Amino acid sequence: MNLEQWFDKGMTSEDYIENMSVHKENTETILKNFRVPEEDIEVLKQLGERSLRVIAITEDWCGDAMLNIPILLKVAEAANLDVRMILRDENLELMDQYLSNGTSRAIPIFIFIDQEGNEKLVWGPRAPMVKKIVDDENAKLPPKDHELFHEKQKEMIQRLTSQYSKDKEVWQEVYESLKTSLVQSVLM
Repeated sequence: MNLEQWFDKGMTSEDYIENMSVHKENTETILKNFRVPEEDIEVLKQLGERSLRVIAITEDWCGDAMLNIPILLKVAEAANLDVRMILRDENLELMDQYLSNGTSRAIPIFIFIDQEGNEKLVWGPRAPMVKKIVDDENAKLPPKDHELFHEKQKEMIQRLTSQYSKDKEVWQEVYESLKTSLVQSVLM
């Protein structure tokens, strides 16, 4: 399938959020509380003039998706971009075209396409600052074969989920990374 067909196959963001079972409350909290900075509205409107659309490869159990999807939706709202969600685990054919480091099915992945279905930008799965936070947390974990690894990993995921859902500085970092990538790829 081409990207146009994938976009057509995707579900609306409303359907995606409505059917979430894992991080719905946190996703809705970020969506409700994140605001696009007023000074960026004009540049986002310029993006909207390019008639871009977005395919978001995601899953509702993913903490990075919980953080990034609502910020994408706020950008899309300001720029008048149509967004469709594709569930990773049911669509590995698409996911495997967008592997992180050539091996990892890390999500979310945002594929921005033009009206002809041509790829213009791929963003994800994390903003650089968020990647550093996660890398620093992972560095503190014991080796995978250590008896406490799974317990410590679970604690780390809980800390990250809490930070992602409450820390407005993290939200702003995701927003700035997404906005900068769009401006550099589409407007320049």
